[in-house]
Parts: sequence; structure tokens; C-alpha cells
Amino acid sequence: MDLPICNTLILSDLHLGAEMSHAREATQLLKASRFERLILLGDIFADLNFARLTKEHWKFLGYIRKLSNPKRHVEVVWVEGNHDHGLTNIMSHLVGVRVYQHYKWDYRGLRHIAIHGHQFDGFQVSRVQLSQLGTSLFLQLQKLDLKGNPIARLIDRLNTRWLRLSPKVASGALAYARHHGADRIFCGHTHEAIHVEQDGIHYYNSGGWVDSRPTYLTIDELGVHIHEFNEHEYGERADDRDSGQERGEADSALVDFADEAGLLEDVEYESVGR
Repeated sequence: MDLPICNTLILSDLHLGAEMSHAREATQLLKASRFERLILLGDIFADLNFARLTKEHWKFLGYIRKLSNPKRHVEVVWVEGNHDHGLTNIMSHLVGVRVYQHYKWDYRGLRHIAIHGHQFDGFQVSRVQLSQLGTSLFLQLQKLDLKGNPIARLIDRLNTRWLRLSPKVASGALAYARHHGADRIFCGHTHEAIHVEQDGIHYYNSGGWVDSRPTYLTIDELGVHIHEFNEHEYGERADDRDSGQERGEADSALVDFADEAGLLEDVEYESVGR
């Protein structure tokens, strides 16, 4: 289904490389949507281990590469998240997008800011190594529980409430927006899609794509909208289905990525750096 064109589409926390990443569904969404700007609002990757990327994860990256081609006339922005650290400099060149710590733009007379949100998470900032250990444990638990991953889902929900503290991130983001004269501020990181208004400043969180209810944001002339992805609304094409090729086949997956992205034929394309 083709959606009406919007100014900006925002998604975050896809966590490519994680067992529960809904990369195929995210690719479906982007293919069916029309937008002038796409903001990948951080934590697009789960960690630095490319061996965890499945074929569907590479397909998502390939489609981002397609969108970033200047011929598409779509602005693609990647805002770095805490899980992306160490990857953005490489992947930005590979998929041809600019990477920002925070991104500002004006639309319909309003100032907008996009920032991942871990900057407002005191636990994340002060205990980076412990947080990384928790991420590693979470990825291992996803593999152990194959029937819907209820254990991993529970831990992720507890992590959101106990460590990331959605209200704390919202409060920090609103203060940041106020300091920078913004009317709207957008974050990810907490995996909880919410909207908070304070003194005329609006905070939106785009949610995440590792739970059973992926969410994203759109911005158009009518305002900001929080959406829950429903696969039945988008349908499924034969080439969107997982062919069964999974981890451990990196060479073939890279070829699929190059083919999906058009790297083998798009000789006029120039990637952009940080």
C-alpha cells in the first residue's frame, strides 16, 4: 500500500544483528512509504559484530543505499546511537549517508531536533562497559529461547524501565530542546513510543523495532504522528520473504547487499562522509 507523501519519516533502534530485529518489516515499510526525508535515529546496529547480520539485515542496508542515491531526491540522515558507536564512520560510506550526533531542521516555521537520547540516560553514560556486557547477554538469551523469545522480551522491557528510564530521557530531551530553541525534539533509545508536551515544547520517541509492536514517526502538514507497524497493511512480496540464508554466509550476503543497493551498476554515485 502506498502512503501519502510526508516530510519526514523517523525510525530507530532496529538493532541489526539482534535475533529480534524486524529488518524485513522495516524494509517493507520504507518501500511502501513516500517521504522527503528519512531519519535513522540511532541504534541501527546491535553491536560491532557483522557476522550477526542476516540476509534480511543486509537487504535493509541495501535499500538505504538505494534511497541515498541523489537521483531519488530523498534526504537520508543517520543520527548516531550508543550501539552504533564505532560503526558509523564505516557504514556511512558504505550506504552513502551522513552521520550526525544530533540533527536540526526547520519545517513549517518550527525548529526540529533529532538526537538518539542516550545522552540523557545517566546510567548509559556513566557505565558504558556494564551496558555493553548487558547487550551481549541479551543477544545470547535471544538465541537460547526460540519460542517467541519471552525471556529476552522480558529483559528488554525491564532494561527499558530500569536502565533507560523513559521519563528521564524525556525530561533531558525537553531541557535540551529548550536550550537550543527547538519546538519539537525526537529521540529513540528507550524503545517506548511516546509524546510529551511541556511549556509548548513537544518530545516524541520513535520506539523501536525489536519487540512485537514496531513503531515509527511521520511528520507532515498536520503534525507529528506515532504509527505502529502492521504487516498486513503492507502485504508481502515473494522477494521480501526470508530465503533461509542466515548467519555464517557473509560473502553471499555481501553480494546480495551489493545487488540490492545497485553498487555494481551505480558508478555515478558518490558517498558522503561524516
